[in-house]
Amino acid sequence: MSFFKENNIEVEFFDFKKASISSTLLQEWVKELDINILFNSKGAKYRTLGLKELNLDTNGKIEYLLKEPMLFKRPIVQSDNALVLAFDEDIYKSKFL
Repeated sequence: MSFFKENNIEVEFFDFKKASISSTLLQEWVKELDINILFNSKGAKYRTLGLKELNLDTNGKIEYLLKEPMLFKRPIVQSDNALVLAFDEDIYKSKFL
C-alpha cells in the first residue's frame, strides 16, 4: 500500500479476512492469472484445511477460494488495465505509473 500512497495513486482496499469475492470476479481473474498462481498452497489455511491430500483440480481450487478467501495469495492489485499478484515494485511501476 505504501507504493500507491507514495505515488499518489488512489486505491480501494479489499479485506479478504472479512469478505469473499464474487464467482464472476474470480472467473475473470482466472482468465488473466493461472489458478495455481492465485491459490496459496503454501499458507497456514491450506495446511489447516488438509487440502494437499485432496489434490484439487482447477474447479476444486475455485470452489475453495470462493468459500475460504484466505487461500488467495496476496496482495492482488486490480486496475482498469492490469491485474497483479504480489508486491513487485518494478511491475507496479510499469503497470501503474
